[in-house]
Amino acid sequence: MHHFHYKDGEMFCEEVPLKKIAAEVGTPFYVYSAATLKRHFEVFDASFEEVPHIICFAVKANSNLAVLNLLGKLGCGADIVSGGELYRALKAGIDPKKIVYAGVGKTEEEIEFALKSDILMFNIESFQELEKINEIAGRLNKKARIALRVNPNVDPKTHPYISTGLKKNKFGIPIENAYQEYEYAASLDNIEVVGAHCHIGSQLTDVSPFVDATKIMVEMVKNLKAKGINIKYLDLGGGLGIKYNEEMPPSPKEYADKIIEVIKGLDVTLVFEPGRVIAGNAGVLVTKVLYTKETELKHFKIVDAAMNDLMRPTLYGSFHDVKPVKECNYKTVYGDIVGPICETGDFLAKDRNIPDFQQGDLIAVMSAGAYGFTMSSNYNSRPRVPEILVNKDKYYIVRRRETYDDLIGPESISEDL
Repeated sequence: MHHFHYKDGEMFCEEVPLKKIAAEVGTPFYVYSAATLKRHFEVFDASFEEVPHIICFAVKANSNLAVLNLLGKLGCGADIVSGGELYRALKAGIDPKKIVYAGVGKTEEEIEFALKSDILMFNIESFQELEKINEIAGRLNKKARIALRVNPNVDPKTHPYISTGLKKNKFGIPIENAYQEYEYAASLDNIEVVGAHCHIGSQLTDVSPFVDATKIMVEMVKNLKAKGINIKYLDLGGGLGIKYNEEMPPSPKEYADKIIEVIKGLDVTLVFEPGRVIAGNAGVLVTKVLYTKETELKHFKIVDAAMNDLMRPTLYGSFHDVKPVKECNYKTVYGDIVGPICETGDFLAKDRNIPDFQQGDLIAVMSAGAYGFTMSSNYNSRPRVPEILVNKDKYYIVRRRETYDDLIGPESISEDL
């Protein structure tokens, strides 16, 4: 569910009309609902209340400081994949003992930063990474808490770009090598083995791949405990899907009931890394129609947002619903909603039946709260758009619109050239 709704024909975020934000801030912009973020976190968290657990929000989904701060105040931790995300999480006030660090390419500087920050644990992706963390921890006279990210070879039945748990994917350690790797990790002087981790993919709309992966992980944890390797944390990753179009994903409670059934009696603290399921439907991208044109094949609605602002449709062929900010009796036409970028791949909606938006109309691109702004760029030297957070009847600019000066700020011209 979410808090975007129509009142007297106008779309509101909570109690604030989007038209008001557009008039005062300009378009395009991202807008997030604090009430939706809170509700989604609390529902997910409550679904696992009968077992020890930690919820670590996937910072890659939405890394805005105000969003992270809001979730941190609710008791949420962070799932990070870079030193920059660690910096953001700490600046947002998230407890480092609730931060888990994944990612296949951690640098020495990032590992050192995380060790000094005393995070909960590293999710190790390879043998060489394990040795590097042991080496750095020794140099700092610290013990690195780690889990091995195990690849259970379970098909998540999702887009291949966001599938992460198959043998052909770059992530994790093959399940058949895991026991040997765990025994080696346990022998290292500066490593403390505390967890086991898997993450099979994103935007899953069926609970059965989660259950299959969890069964594999539970069996492995039991065997490791029998060998004297005391696993305290079982990190099952994230990936629970949301409704973009006609998907019917399981609720967090349905997901939780199945997982809890599998892990009964295991004596571990569960760790989850939800991102999209908390933030996805908590945000929209608002854009304005600049021009319309018609060819013999289709209608084009040219808007001021583009693929650099919302990459998902171009990158994944993803569907985002498009709704008018002001309700009108639009006829339906076949066409594309496209942006100003000089690429044929620049679209927010393609080859679809869409409302016959007219010049000057405001459009809400729905379900854009996750992997929206975080994947945006300055391609075509376009300043990135502002992020707005709404709480009840007030809105806050939690990231200002970039300026042209921001675009060239880090650059310089050498007088020697």
